[in-house]
Amino acid sequence: MPSALSAHPDDPIAAVATAPGRGAVGIVRVSGKNLAALAQAITGRALTPRFAHYGPLKDADGAAIDHGLALYFPAPHSYTGEDVLELQAHGGPVVLQLLLARCLDLGAPHLRIAQPGEFTLRAFLNDKLDLAQAEAVADLIDADTEAAARSAARSLSGAMSREVEALAQRLIALRALVEATLDFPEEEIDFLEKADARGRLAAIAADLERVIGRTRQGALLAEGITVVLAGQPNVGKSSLLNALAGAELAIVTPVPGTTRDKIGQTIQIEGVPVHVVDTAGLRDSQDEVESLGIARSWKEIDSADAVVFLHDLTRIGHAGYDAGEAAVAARLGDPARVLHVFNKSDAASAAASGIGLRISARSGAGLADLRRALLQRAGWHASPQGDVYIARTRHVLALERTRAHVAAAQALAARADAALDLLAEELRLAHDALGEITGRWSADALLGEIFARFCIGK
Repeated sequence: MPSALSAHPDDPIAAVATAPGRGAVGIVRVSGKNLAALAQAITGRALTPRFAHYGPLKDADGAAIDHGLALYFPAPHSYTGEDVLELQAHGGPVVLQLLLARCLDLGAPHLRIAQPGEFTLRAFLNDKLDLAQAEAVADLIDADTEAAARSAARSLSGAMSREVEALAQRLIALRALVEATLDFPEEEIDFLEKADARGRLAAIAADLERVIGRTRQGALLAEGITVVLAGQPNVGKSSLLNALAGAELAIVTPVPGTTRDKIGQTIQIEGVPVHVVDTAGLRDSQDEVESLGIARSWKEIDSADAVVFLHDLTRIGHAGYDAGEAAVAARLGDPARVLHVFNKSDAASAAASGIGLRISARSGAGLADLRRALLQRAGWHASPQGDVYIARTRHVLALERTRAHVAAAQALAARADAALDLLAEELRLAHDALGEITGRWSADALLGEIFARFCIGK
């Protein structure tokens, strides 16, 4: 599918802006230059800007396709910054396609179907939104939890952008001082002392850490974490998935090897989406189908953010069990990703009472502790102010690059023989990395990837 960037950016565009299927109301949206004549042709009258007009929406013969609302937003006071016409009619697919076809006929030959995300792309290109706000539009639509939706709304209102811009302005001011000193070396001014460059860099670095922390929280809300349930057969992985999901998603039997392929479900813990994947039991197996399932289990484990390695408390101390668990645990890799959980506490002997994080997937005992442990493992810290804004991994990576360049600038500034040209370059690179977040510095490839993920009509 071509991206919105590959299409002709000056063409007027149109699309059905509501979700596919039937509904009470559907919307056809048109954006472009000089749409007043098109609006008048389809409604039969001149439209007052930003006023809802009820009446017939007409076909080429003047007959009503439907009766509904028409709203006209002249540029630049619209979502895209161009003229925008919105037609609200009954939400039947045929009605909406007839309205869309009528708009395309009236706007021929230049009016075309919008690409995914093209309306929001035009809002970005016309400075109605920055890139972080544009991404928040998609995040608000895709939000799986109330916390994610509220945080996306904060980003859409510019909460993250304002913090990033404030940091950028401080870097710009420092860059200007450094580069001015480079232009006038004959003045022999001790720049680092008189401009308090070290103190200003330290303050920027401290505020940057706070922004990184909040952005990581926002990325967790947007993207969630993937948790794989792993362990030997019949330790209760499928029962735990069902207990966490509150539904019978996986078949539970006493027969080892019942789970042959992964089963996934997204749950929420304190508003954070957690993608839980149940996998086949890890053991040596001669069964070809089960072996394929076990191979897929290892693939899921390798890509997981966290692994819940489930133990069976009733088997602890049995011959061969501990050795088998140790062999599997050794293959799990980074211990920081692995959370050891001990199941069947309701059936375990009193001798196992002091062992680790104990749960019962059957009774639900200990599940609240498990949920809290998963959030801690992911690095989630609930904000009592509820002021977390939605973010993405690319934002975190851009901020981490900014931090690296600020740290390099601090190291240069700490030297008695600091090279100001190198300091100026590190500050420039830090500023450029911040600019990637809001789109001040963005490659077309990045924009194409971001907006291609939007739905058509938005």
